[in-house]
Amino acid sequence: MSGAMSAAGMNTAIAQMAIRGMVSAVPALCISNAAFEPQFGAAAVADIAKMTGVQSRRHTNSQQTAADLCQAAANTLLDELGWERQSVDAVIFISQTPDYRLPASACQLQHQLGLRPSCAAFDVNLGCSGYVYGLWLAGKLLDGVALRRVLLLVGDTISKIVNPADRATALLFGDAGSATALEFDAAAPMSHFVLGSDGAGARNLIIPQGGARAYLDDDARLAAADPRCLYMDGAEVFNFTLSHVAPLVTQLLAFAGVSKEAVDLFAFHQANSFMLRHIIKKLKLDPLKAPLNMERYGNTSCASIPLLITDAATACRWDGQVAMIGFGVGYSWAAALLNLGSMQVNALIEI
Repeated sequence: MSGAMSAAGMNTAIAQMAIRGMVSAVPALCISNAAFEPQFGAAAVADIAKMTGVQSRRHTNSQQTAADLCQAAANTLLDELGWERQSVDAVIFISQTPDYRLPASACQLQHQLGLRPSCAAFDVNLGCSGYVYGLWLAGKLLDGVALRRVLLLVGDTISKIVNPADRATALLFGDAGSATALEFDAAAPMSHFVLGSDGAGARNLIIPQGGARAYLDDDARLAAADPRCLYMDGAEVFNFTLSHVAPLVTQLLAFAGVSKEAVDLFAFHQANSFMLRHIIKKLKLDPLKAPLNMERYGNTSCASIPLLITDAATACRWDGQVAMIGFGVGYSWAAALLNLGSMQVNALIEI
């Protein structure tokens, strides 16, 4: 079954795709909640931490970018797998914080990683759903002829685009990058995806300026915000998540024909711990199979799912059936059920 539509999203399946390895990279700089208390006050910081679950987060320094984190993760991954650099057929970079508006960061990464000039390289601008969309896209590219190996690089440095005076975003987000190695494998089990979007919610999570259009005069919320920084209408995003994520998981399991008990790990985008606990309870999932790591890393945008999987490597089983659920900016959402039994490398590094 492929291409079927429902209220939650499009069902699509991919055969012959194996994930060989995954490495996440976080900056060494750890910012605790105490660092925000002089600006916002201890009581306000405590209130936000109670809702989001974030106690600390990693921030890049002024010279580090999402591409740097992904490059470090990719170097580790390729070395650990023993993949020849010339054997990679395509590199996909997914980020909302590329090095430049142009050229594509993927082109620079192709060169910096020592991949061959005939390697396809391109960027994708996606946020919280980006990792799952990236897996789907990479899987569609793997044809076993022209493309046998794809390197998926996914990361964001949201700390660079938040308004430091906006406690709703300044305390929430952290930085991280990831690299995932995918390979054509005729014996690989089927991977199932559910994809969807609703651009009607675009203005609820947006940077108003920086592109070719500015949303200011016709929206009082945006007119009052710093147009160069990330604006988030927390209440609207919260409502979107509560209404969409549980049906998304239900649809994914039904499409794959798998019970929730058969899933070894539920890797949710780490958006808000209060909200995620509510969804986990609503779906009646085993909390041990749906770990949270927002307390230490914050919301790392598109990198949160691979970061959770690599971070959870010693805490719970990840090498079986894994459900990945991404949702947020766009609005956009994507879920996948994959078997990670063929994954040889699962690591978290600090830069």
